[in-house]
Amino acid sequence: MKLSLLDLRGYRRSDLARDAVAAAAVIFLAVPQGVAYALIAGLPPAMGLYAAAAPAIVGSLFRSSRHVITGPTNALSLLVGAAVAAGLGASPAETAVTLALMVGAMQFAAGALRLGAVVDYISSPVVLGYITGAGVLIGAGQLHNLTATEGPGGHLLAKLAGWAGAIADADGLSVGLGVATVLLLVILRRVNRKVPGAIIAMAAGIIADLVFDLQALGVTVIADIAPVPAGLPPLTVPSLDHIGALLPVAVAATVLSLVESSAVARSIASRTGQKLDANVEFVGQGLANLAAAFTGGYPTSGSLSRSALNERLGARSRLAGVLAGVAMLLVLLLLGPLVDHTPIACLAGLLLVVAWDLIDGPQIRRLFKTRRSDGLAFTVTMLSCWVMSLDKAIYLGVGISLVFFLRQARLLVIRDLAVDDEGRLREVDSSAPAGSFDACESIRVLHVEGSLFFGAAGELRDYLDEASRADGLVALVVRLKRTRGLDATTAAALSAVSESMTARGRRLLLVGMRPEAMETLRGSGAADTIGVENLFPTQPTWFAAMKRAVALALTLLDDEQRARCPLTRILESQDNQRRVSP
Repeated sequence: MKLSLLDLRGYRRSDLARDAVAAAAVIFLAVPQGVAYALIAGLPPAMGLYAAAAPAIVGSLFRSSRHVITGPTNALSLLVGAAVAAGLGASPAETAVTLALMVGAMQFAAGALRLGAVVDYISSPVVLGYITGAGVLIGAGQLHNLTATEGPGGHLLAKLAGWAGAIADADGLSVGLGVATVLLLVILRRVNRKVPGAIIAMAAGIIADLVFDLQALGVTVIADIAPVPAGLPPLTVPSLDHIGALLPVAVAATVLSLVESSAVARSIASRTGQKLDANVEFVGQGLANLAAAFTGGYPTSGSLSRSALNERLGARSRLAGVLAGVAMLLVLLLLGPLVDHTPIACLAGLLLVVAWDLIDGPQIRRLFKTRRSDGLAFTVTMLSCWVMSLDKAIYLGVGISLVFFLRQARLLVIRDLAVDDEGRLREVDSSAPAGSFDACESIRVLHVEGSLFFGAAGELRDYLDEASRADGLVALVVRLKRTRGLDATTAAALSAVSESMTARGRRLLLVGMRPEAMETLRGSGAADTIGVENLFPTQPTWFAAMKRAVALALTLLDDEQRARCPLTRILESQDNQRRVSP
């Protein structure tokens, strides 16, 4: 892992112009999102802006992606909000900065330990299920802000039932502002999706309050909840008093942040061709969260919308992210009191659109057209978001990913090899016409593919043991050329099969082992048990090891058995290529 600060060698003046334009566009999106996402997290709006300032600078300085913008995100804010709502005897701000410290430390450690590949084991259906579930929760959680009524807690159905019960007390002006915001955003998208609709909608709400004094008419604005002070983010010292209680949420936030950030970085890199270092991404994201912890922010991730905008507008380097963070500092210095005039109903309208965007209908439909297990993983994760705490929903999703991974990892593909009508040894196709292949009743040849780790040892042992008990069998030849990861447990299983066969006067022959597999067989003592004369490691010449194994197996037959065995024909053939799948 090579960690380095922002490298501007070869940087040109024209590159600076492109980075500055991209950063300016990003800040127009970051301001309304920062305020709105802090609302989701149950935090003072200023903390959403703080989380998009220093963390954006630090993240861009240290991560490997040229385009990822670090800051608050919707799904992660919802998870933080669950921890804030739990209380734990600390203020929301104290809980948030402590979470940022814990998340940052764990992410930095994961990168330093080179665990970048871990996120690959969390399946995309699980991530999609969580984001979809979070989108519905975000929308349901903003209904009371839209109608200016009491916001009930609890799971999804409790929120909806509580909101419906208080709908008679809805404030008509607040509803009108929220609906107008939604309509404005929809219209601007249809006119031109490049128009910064979020900042325009926020500016319209601010202007409406300044012109019509909406506060006097009963409309709640940011200043009524927690004013945004004019000035730089404060220096904060996270409390360590509640680390134990926050640990489950912190681990879940760490996983979600890394998965979300890595997905954003890889998505953009697939378009730009940039080579990423997953471990550096982890370290950079961890340092960004540590920066959030000491500058009044809360846990951050890589923002999909802001990062995509940054790349789409032609950012040339990580300097664009640094400039976006600096621009947010200027906003806090100069425009904090102006942000205070934003009506909460307008932010609720903005978040309803954000929630709708999180539900990716086309991707969900494609998912259900693939494997049944993918649809199951998506559905279970999504539903769990609605009926249990979000950190537990993430743990359940990760557990589902691991279960399906282990299920796939332990599945072995084992096929018979037989002689076809051209005298070549090929895999037996169950759909092939009868008589297309000639099998030898005395010698059975098997081709094995898959991972031979401990989880597959039982499956392999049971299959070989059953195959070795066939009537008339003298030798079982097992081709391991397309296997990987043979460990001591699997080696012991092969030894047990060999011992059982030897006791019945039969022979197990292993073919095509790579050097690392041979080392495991020798080190575990399996080579001695099976017999080195029965091991045929892979050879430079195509199919040479298999021919030697078949030749030895044929010597175990009597003349009559050998005359009936079609395997003799492959020893005579000079061209045995393409007889098994590569």
